[in-house]
Amino acid sequence: MTCPMTPQRIFIAGGTGYVGCRLIPLLLERGHDVTALVRESSVKKVPAGCLVVVGDPLDAETFAKSVRGHDTLVQLVGVPKPSPWKGPQFRAVDGLSAMAAIRAAREAGVRQMVYVSVAHPAPVMRDYIAVRSECEAAIAAAGLVATILRPWYILGPGHWWPLALQPIYRVLEQVPATREAAMRLGLVTIREMLTALLWAIEHPPVKTRVIDVPEIRRLGLSER
Repeated sequence: MTCPMTPQRIFIAGGTGYVGCRLIPLLLERGHDVTALVRESSVKKVPAGCLVVVGDPLDAETFAKSVRGHDTLVQLVGVPKPSPWKGPQFRAVDGLSAMAAIRAAREAGVRQMVYVSVAHPAPVMRDYIAVRSECEAAIAAAGLVATILRPWYILGPGHWWPLALQPIYRVLEQVPATREAAMRLGLVTIREMLTALLWAIEHPPVKTRVIDVPEIRRLGLSER
């Protein structure tokens, strides 16, 4: 992927998580100014070269003023390793943090918000999908221009077990009755996800757009 002509100022909530800790160095390498929102206990986990704002991602009052002057807010906060039994945690963490980020983005007048949601509909993870869908609706209600990415499961270090399902996916993708769902709920790699995020950040839309699994994969392939 070629480097952008104009560096951006990017504010990231969730910069020390699974995706965020890998995204920040890539953004810095490409000349962007990056600010990470972290709790006091996580300051040392922020990659070198990144500005730090200490605050509570669940409380917009603690960081909203720091978002001013940024072009893009990237919301990555969420419960690690989502599971069907973590419904209350999804609402307490994923939901509240997204609402706080939406408020901060609206007050700061950022050019776009980048939000990692989840592929849906799906027969499982209903609480997780419900919370993320509510957050998507809140972004629209706030009048924000956003890029919403909808992965299902991100393969990477420590997250390889779904590879065992690949043969099943291949069969389902060949059957007309199941092809669309199999593609929508397909697996993406961490590399593909990072490439899609970089592209989304560096190509702000004029109106809200959704990047689903097939598009995440396509963007990943286009940069190989």
